[in-house]
Amino acid sequence: MKKSLIALTAALTLGAGAGTVSAAEHTVSKGDTLWSISQANSVTVAQLKQWNSLSSDLIYPGDVLTTSSDSPATQTNQKASAAAKPAASASTYTVKSGDTLYRIATNHGISVNTLMGLNGLNGTLIHPGQTLKVSGKVVQASASKTESASKPAPSATRELSVRATAYTAYCNGCSGITATGINLKANPNQKVIAVDPKVIPLGTKVWVEGYGEAIAGDTGGAIKGNRIDVFIPNKSRALQWGSKTVTVKILD
Repeated sequence: MKKSLIALTAALTLGAGAGTVSAAEHTVSKGDTLWSISQANSVTVAQLKQWNSLSSDLIYPGDVLTTSSDSPATQTNQKASAAAKPAASASTYTVKSGDTLYRIATNHGISVNTLMGLNGLNGTLIHPGQTLKVSGKVVQASASKTESASKPAPSATRELSVRATAYTAYCNGCSGITATGINLKANPNQKVIAVDPKVIPLGTKVWVEGYGEAIAGDTGGAIKGNRIDVFIPNKSRALQWGSKTVTVKILD
């Protein structure tokens, strides 16, 4: 197996499309990262995450981020975050826009694996309005990861055939930070693919045959044209993926 199949390109890049910037807010555009936004506003990534109640580095086009500690929005976000923390006796939680399994699990004092087990989840994809159990007995997942990834693809705006390899965040010298600022070591269940931005723009939501729904969140020196790298946290599973031709559907 070639080393390139599991090599992570960790260079942080400024997004090609700059979002709308005001004195206290920034609207995320495709290609933006927390790092590029922090640099444009002379703040740190940690501050952006704190002010916007972010538990990961993942952001999406259209998100509006607070970029100043003095902004009224910052105070509102912090109050809303505190108010949103559930009571200890709560047994369910309704997913809100921007939620992640990591954030929900942390707020309820459980692990992501426990949260997934409570709800029989095989992947990290959740939707606003979805009700999740946050306490109780862990249940058996209804389908294997392979079956979950093989579910029929949702409707798409574009479809293409690509050559797909796999990579991990744990090779020698790998930082685990993608080109869009996603920390794969902190978010090992995140579905991310490395792409050629000229073919699939960074930040695009996609469905990959045999892998499932993911975000185009990384690039790679060998990823040119109709080629992708799928992120798999386990090295042996990344090697098992090998190199194959798959269908990719663009979801936005």
